[in-house]
Amino acid sequence: MSEGPAPEPGHELIQLLTPDGERREHPDYTFAGSDEDIRGFYRDMMLSRRVDAEATALQRQGELGVWASSLGQEAAQVGSGRALSRQDFAFPTYREHGVAWVRGVDPLRLLAMFRGVDHGTWDIEETHFGPYAIIIGSQTLHATGYAMGIERDGLVGTGDPDRDTAVIAYFGDGATSQGDVNEAFIFASSYNAPVVFFCQNNQWAISEPIERQSRIPLYQRASGFGFPGVRVDGNDVLAVQAVTAVALERARSGNGPTLIEAYTYRMGAHTTSDDPSKYRLADELEHWQLKDPISRVRTYLERHDLADEAFFAGVETEADELATALRAACLALPEPTLTETFDWVYAEQTPYLSGQQAAYAEYVASFEPESFESAEAAR
Repeated sequence: MSEGPAPEPGHELIQLLTPDGERREHPDYTFAGSDEDIRGFYRDMMLSRRVDAEATALQRQGELGVWASSLGQEAAQVGSGRALSRQDFAFPTYREHGVAWVRGVDPLRLLAMFRGVDHGTWDIEETHFGPYAIIIGSQTLHATGYAMGIERDGLVGTGDPDRDTAVIAYFGDGATSQGDVNEAFIFASSYNAPVVFFCQNNQWAISEPIERQSRIPLYQRASGFGFPGVRVDGNDVLAVQAVTAVALERARSGNGPTLIEAYTYRMGAHTTSDDPSKYRLADELEHWQLKDPISRVRTYLERHDLADEAFFAGVETEADELATALRAACLALPEPTLTETFDWVYAEQTPYLSGQQAAYAEYVASFEPESFESAEAAR
């Protein structure tokens, strides 16, 4: 069982909440939130996990084409997502369901995309949460380019907390082997772009373990590009929020990029087309289940009398209701027609494309029942 490349002396894993639910102090990072915030984190993680479970079940029943589970990565996603300011912009992969949740994306829109009935039509201007990126690592270049743009628009380093903006790019450990990610690091460093690179190191790039991808901890790669890297316990929502908040503020202040390696574990399959039992051992999963990000927050809340059974039961009920409503809404999604897909190619449709659409509509109409009846009558 591998834990991946171990941190070098002096480069510890930043942790503020242990798996046993105990708070820790750190000289450089402090969780500044309230007990109410922690209860909110628990709710966010529970609801996003339930969305994930319902989506997985829908795929197994043939209602979604595929689904990429985020099981076990809720703290990394909720903690980082809750560190974002309203104006900050997030560029996700295809697994950031928890980030989508905290940014206000309707989970039905995620399911609609994986059901194949739309392209992911959430309100990007309202949520500041970009479209899911299926091509591995491509979103890091998009994020870097966007960050370079907002810097040139004067939205960085003004000292106005309602104006200064940062960008966060999510990706997995497998994506760090892609050229796009390394190119994004180069451009971000060279142009001092206000971007936080947030790597969820979940130990497996599909079936490839982390020790075959890197001989050093991933966060240490940042030094070779000229910006800081930090490794945080990705199953500790408090530490993730604190570390991400510092990195985002550094970016907003005009001090450039940061690489965060959130050390976590993918407890589910890579996607629903994957079988992890073929390449990893059961005791590895059991080891990481003891570090479950939701369980440690619940333990902390219970141990310190910060939440009662009514609170936990209420969250469970809310999760059940969310799942029931989400399933019904997913099954009721209208099927798209091929004719309407022409409307999604350009923001303003070209005359050439309009002609193609009209020609295709005429072709489809030729197969309508009345067309056959007319043809028979003519004969």
